Amino acid sequence: MEKVLTAVLSRLVKRGALTIVTARGKEFTFGDGSGEEVRVRFLDRAAERATVLNPELRLGELFMDGRIVVECGTIYDFLALLLRDAKTGERSLPMRLLGKLRFLTRSKVSRNNRWRARRNVAHHYDLDRRLYELFLDADEQYSCAYFERPDCTLEEAQLAKKRLLTAKLLVEPDSRVLDIGSGWGGLALYLKQIGGARQVQGITLSTEQLQVARDRAAKAGLSDSVRFVLQDYREVEGSFDRIVSVGMFEHVGPRFYPTYFSKCRQLLKPDGVMVLHTIGHMDGPWYPNPWLDKYIFPGGQLPALSEMVPAIERAGLLITDVECLRMHYAETLLNWRRRFMARREEAAALYDERFCRMWEYYLACCEAAFRFQNVAVFQVQCARRADAVPLTRDCIAERYEDLRLREAEASIAQVSAIEPVPLRKQRL
Repeated sequence: MEKVLTAVLSRLVKRGALTIVTARGKEFTFGDGSGEEVRVRFLDRAAERATVLNPELRLGELFMDGRIVVECGTIYDFLALLLRDAKTGERSLPMRLLGKLRFLTRSKVSRNNRWRARRNVAHHYDLDRRLYELFLDADEQYSCAYFERPDCTLEEAQLAKKRLLTAKLLVEPDSRVLDIGSGWGGLALYLKQIGGARQVQGITLSTEQLQVARDRAAKAGLSDSVRFVLQDYREVEGSFDRIVSVGMFEHVGPRFYPTYFSKCRQLLKPDGVMVLHTIGHMDGPWYPNPWLDKYIFPGGQLPALSEMVPAIERAGLLITDVECLRMHYAETLLNWRRRFMARREEAAALYDERFCRMWEYYLACCEAAFRFQNVAVFQVQCARRADAVPLTRDCIAERYEDLRLREAEASIAQVSAIEPVPLRKQRL
């Protein structure tokens, strides 16, 4: 199996300096020798075989179990060497066959009916809140930040993300907003306090996030105007001027795309606006990563635009704007990974060493995917009528800067502790 392993790595690693130490103690080097050495040791021959036959699942498992040890560098450095020059055609025959099988059966992975959706959310989002506090920003934004400048801090970039989404939503003083997948409540509170919405309703399937969001709204004195409900998107009733969804659509699954967009159209008023913020594939439909599906996001599946657009059109919604945030999530994950590793001992005290290796691998493999595998974030603005949004995109930039001024006026150090800010006159 050593010969097969080294042949595969020779095709994948073109740059850098990778040293592999096999279970028999043999050393092999790959790459052009540039940069810092990454040194990886296999502790048993079965680990070598598993890596060759099913790397997408087994590499992460082997790292979690301590059967692959990164002796120099980090697991991210190793993944970066494997992926940055990799091409689909260079994958081994077993991997190509396995990939085809996974693509053909991918709909079974994301059969996210109401019961499965709630169970899948609990698997990840109902973990101890203290874990997320180790690496998220103060507002606990657990989605892609928006780095408007290269030197943005994570806090600045997450605030800019909320600002950008609110600008695209075109929130007005009488707006009633639905936040699908409201997390710990930061965006919903921003929409009320800075965006000037009349009322915001956030829905989530996470009991842990629900309690935190409700506590934050109560602390801000906004429980009447910013409400959080434990509810599936399919169960929502009423009508809304604006709908926003951030980091939730990845948990819907292709089978339910028509259901999702039809429900959004039903809930959206005729002159309403919707903004969907989702991770997706830039190069067409693909199957879920098997390791992430098993250990991190069960039932999750990233859409391609080519899958989303037909469902949006058939639902009777019109796409009025699309933006692709390409490397912003890679930078977000880099910040999260560094923060997590700096406080790794605290995470181990909450869980254990195997959990910490799992979480490190999760953050590292996702960052590598955004940097090297054509994964990005799409922000798609939709409406029921073509004239529901202004004629040009200038309105987004104008509202974005106006929101920045309101933040300054409110001295927005802690979003949950401020009062709503009077709405400035908007130029449409």
